[in-house]
Amino acid sequence: MFRLLRNLLALIGLAALVAGGVGYFKLKEFQAALDPGAAQIFQELGGRYLQTLDPGVAVVKTVPVKEGIKAEDVVDSLKSLAVQHGMLFVGESPFYKQVEAVTGKPYRFISFYSFCDAGVGAQMIEHNSAYSAFMPCRIAVAEDKNGRLWLHMMSLDFFIHGGKPLPPDLKAGAIKVRDALDKIMQGAATGEF
Repeated sequence: MFRLLRNLLALIGLAALVAGGVGYFKLKEFQAALDPGAAQIFQELGGRYLQTLDPGVAVVKTVPVKEGIKAEDVVDSLKSLAVQHGMLFVGESPFYKQVEAVTGKPYRFISFYSFCDAGVGAQMIEHNSAYSAFMPCRIAVAEDKNGRLWLHMMSLDFFIHGGKPLPPDLKAGAIKVRDALDKIMQGAATGEF
């Protein structure tokens, strides 16, 4: 009886080793198929998620606006800096006005601004039309409950590095757009024009 149990446990141990080995090689195969920057992106996103347990915080880049800068100045700065960095300003959605119209009560300043690089956008859609759901790129100007202004934008790093490698020309264009939007946000947060 003990001999049978010992043999059964040995078989279970061997099966676990084989399964572990297969799993290890499958994981290595999976990792090799990803963009070289994927591990870092997942570590950063995972870290922010574990810290806050909020998926929105995990995938959004947030920049505080320097104290004393008014919302209207931030908006003017966003539009001006977009031109300087080769991005088209393609739309505005004054969310706070919509809330006020529906509720009849004043609401804090929250508005969404859309920017686009049509050339890179077309490349992205040709690569995978599902990316059209994330276009154009948006930057939110949001006043918090304490009156502090913030800029929020979805992190493009996940789309650039989070899966299989993008074609080199598309990746270069996506990085160019990400960098331009980062500069626009940083500049607008400090009142640059």
